[in-house]
Amino acid sequence: MSRPWIFVSPANRGIGAALTRHLLRTTTLPIVATSRLTSPSETKKALLADLSLPPSLTSSSSSGHTDRLTVLPLDVTSEPSIERASDAAAALFPPDRGQWHMHLGFALPGVLTPERSPRQVEYDAALETLKVNTLGPLMLMKWFADRFLPQKGAELLLPSPPPSSSSASPPAPLSLPPHATWTTLSARLSSIADNTLGGWYSYRASKAGVNQLTKTLDLHLARRQRHAMALAYHPGTVQTDFTRDFWTHVPEAQLFGVDYAVERLVDVVVAQAGLESHRGRCWDWKGEEVPP
Repeated sequence: MSRPWIFVSPANRGIGAALTRHLLRTTTLPIVATSRLTSPSETKKALLADLSLPPSLTSSSSSGHTDRLTVLPLDVTSEPSIERASDAAAALFPPDRGQWHMHLGFALPGVLTPERSPRQVEYDAALETLKVNTLGPLMLMKWFADRFLPQKGAELLLPSPPPSSSSASPPAPLSLPPHATWTTLSARLSSIADNTLGGWYSYRASKAGVNQLTKTLDLHLARRQRHAMALAYHPGTVQTDFTRDFWTHVPEAQLFGVDYAVERLVDVVVAQAGLESHRGRCWDWKGEEVPP
């Protein structure tokens, strides 16, 4: 029986950091997170700081959640960096022995340089957008999704969620789906059919590429594996450094706190997404499909 673990990249800030903390509080699974901007030790310390855990996940030594979180250095614009992180994960969870598999994988890198017209597009900035937003997830697919998602014929061992806490502070325990899921962060601006305003050339192109890569990976998984799928996800406009310059342009009801955004992500991707009903497509925070 193959035991599950979780992958989140990057996790040093924004949605990735909040998601890692949420998963530490709602599962008992080992988690591999990555960081580029800060050292792994600093990132791990920040992720564990003031973490409110249900009694079922708290030990007298408080080592349970500390030991099951591993933070690795990873730069999505450097394939050697991604390969080294993949090898480190393989040392922790050897996929070739059939004892471990990645059950939830989250590829979350993103940069944004808005351009209102073609003349505002700068080559180097556009290239960086494509490297981070499109090639970064592709390399994560190569070195993590293809390497660690369960192989065809694998029998998956899924632990029961931790017991609910009487405290109102920790979120509800998370029940894992019977299939593994690889999620890549996309955006509604990826949609060609929904593009009625124009602008944001490089960002739109990079996220449209994410959706195409997600579909292609999912077809590969469907042929090779019985218990795995890939999908893309649009979280809405979330109050992180990534979107700070645009907060004043978004209606308050459509501007989400990071904790709420993570709750919606987990609900749509983990709780709602079915193997046949959701695979290979892009979904938003409401659980609705983003048209291609």
